[in-house]
Amino acid sequence: MRIGNREFDTKNQNYIMGILNVTPDSFSDGGKWNSYDAALRHAQEMIGDGAAIIDVGGESTRPGYTRISDQEEIERVVPVIELLKKHFDTPISVDTYKSRVAEAALKAGADLINDIWGLKADEKLAEVIQRYEVPCCLMHNRNEENYTSFWRDMTADLKETLEIAARAGIPDDRIILDPGVGFGKTHQQNLTVVNHLEKLHELGYPILLGTSRKRIVGFALDLPADQRVEGTLVTTVFGVLKGAAFFRVHDVKENVRAVKMARAILEGNEVE
Repeated sequence: MRIGNREFDTKNQNYIMGILNVTPDSFSDGGKWNSYDAALRHAQEMIGDGAAIIDVGGESTRPGYTRISDQEEIERVVPVIELLKKHFDTPISVDTYKSRVAEAALKAGADLINDIWGLKADEKLAEVIQRYEVPCCLMHNRNEENYTSFWRDMTADLKETLEIAARAGIPDDRIILDPGVGFGKTHQQNLTVVNHLEKLHELGYPILLGTSRKRIVGFALDLPADQRVEGTLVTTVFGVLKGAAFFRVHDVKENVRAVKMARAILEGNEVE
C-alpha cells in the first residue's frame, strides 16, 4: 500500500501512527500541541522515535465530545499539515469524518483520510477520497452499544462501509479497516475485538488498531489516561500477534520498541 511517498508492506510489517491532536479538549493530551511550535516539536519527536505516519486531529472524539464547525476544524488542521509537509517527508493522515475538512486537508498535502465513522457520517466523503486518489482508514462505529450478535453485527457494519467505498470507486488497495476500539462498544466488547482481531482478516484488508490510553486500558487497570502506557503496550503486542499492520498511539517510542520485540520473537529461529 502506498501512502504519500512511501510503500507500506502491510502483510509482513507493522507501522506506528503517531497521534498529533491540535485540540484543546482531547481526552488524553488536549491543549498540549495546539500551538504551531509545540505541534512541530512533537511531530519531530514522534518521527525521531519511529512513527511512520503522523495523524493530525482537529476535533476531539472522546466520549461525549461536542462537534465543531467544519471551518473551525479546517483552521486548526490545515496550517499544521502545511507546516509538517514543509519540514518532514513523513506521510500525514488527517483524522476527520467531514468531506469539507478532508478536502481542505488534502489540498494542504495530507496523504491519508482517517474516518471514525466509516464513510457513514458524510455522504460526500467517499467521493472526495476517490477524487484525490488517496488511501483511507475506515473505522467501525455506532451511536449506541446495541447488538443482536456483536461480532456478526460489527462485521456487517464494516461490510456496509466497504460497499459505500466500492460505490464511490475507492480501490481495495487504498483501504485500511479499524475495528473501532472504544467506539460504540462495551468494555467486554472492546476486549473481544482485541482478542479476536485476526478474524477481521476474513474481510481482506489491512487492519489498524487504536487502543492508546483508551478506556479499554483504564477500565481493566483502574488507571487514569496518563498512566495507561503499559496497558496500551500489551494491546499493541496482541495486535502484532493477531496480524494488525498499523497502530495509532500517543507514546511512539514505547510502542515502536514493543512492536520490534514482538516481531523478534515471531521471527526467531525454530527449535530443531
